[in-house]
Amino acid sequence: MSTEATTSSTASPDLTAFIGGGNMASAIIGGLIKAGTAPAQILVVEPWAAQREKLLADFGIEALAAADSRLARAATIVWAVKPQSFVEAAEPCAPHGRYALHLSVMAGIRSDAIAAATGNERIVRAMPNTPALIGMGIAGLYARPGVDAKARARVEALLAPTGATLWVNEEAQLDAVTAMSGSGPAYVFYFVEAMMTAAEKMGLSAEDGKALALATFAGATELARRSPETPAVLRERVTSKGGTTYAALQHLRASEVAERFVEALQAAQNRARELGDEFGA
Repeated sequence: MSTEATTSSTASPDLTAFIGGGNMASAIIGGLIKAGTAPAQILVVEPWAAQREKLLADFGIEALAAADSRLARAATIVWAVKPQSFVEAAEPCAPHGRYALHLSVMAGIRSDAIAAATGNERIVRAMPNTPALIGMGIAGLYARPGVDAKARARVEALLAPTGATLWVNEEAQLDAVTAMSGSGPAYVFYFVEAMMTAAEKMGLSAEDGKALALATFAGATELARRSPETPAVLRERVTSKGGTTYAALQHLRASEVAERFVEALQAAQNRARELGDEFGA
């Protein structure tokens, strides 16, 4: 497909527009600005006055209250509104975004629905997670067939300041990504909370428990990331039969915690699929 067929003559290759200026949009915007993008190269459509004021204070960006013809200048449009607000938000934007690359960070809105609402086939769906706010997230990505290698590279560059990216071949796999990493930070926080409770039961303060838990999670995950060994091998190396770790793991096995945890992730995957059905095609 020719460049003329995919890019408006009035579009600026350096201009990125965000529809919605909330937490995830702000995480991406903050990363772009830290990486050297000028505020003038970012356009935001944000209906809430308080959030527009925050974008101006935080990033020097004067956001629009509503979409207008300036949106047509954007080479990339990032959809960052709540899923239930997408159809309403897309209607005034659609006439101005037919030539742009569309990147969605919305949960539950499938690319068919985005294509129908925008009249555009150049769509990438992303499932980021909240550590993107500190540049340590990971986003699962799916591209429709109309997205070429150059556009994929543009998406990767756009999201690079927020953390890692991982492409999947089928859109349905984003439901599994949602269950694994999209919801994943909550699982970590859940276990940290449990360790804080255990700390208090064992005579430590909750704050000491938090410090120990967070340092342990951070250190163990970094060790697993750097090591050529599998997590199973690393676990075995700190588990001496009859020792303290062995006692804890035996209790977890007896309670079938691993099996229940797998089922919990499958429940999250199923709910992601249901939300896709609920919000449209």
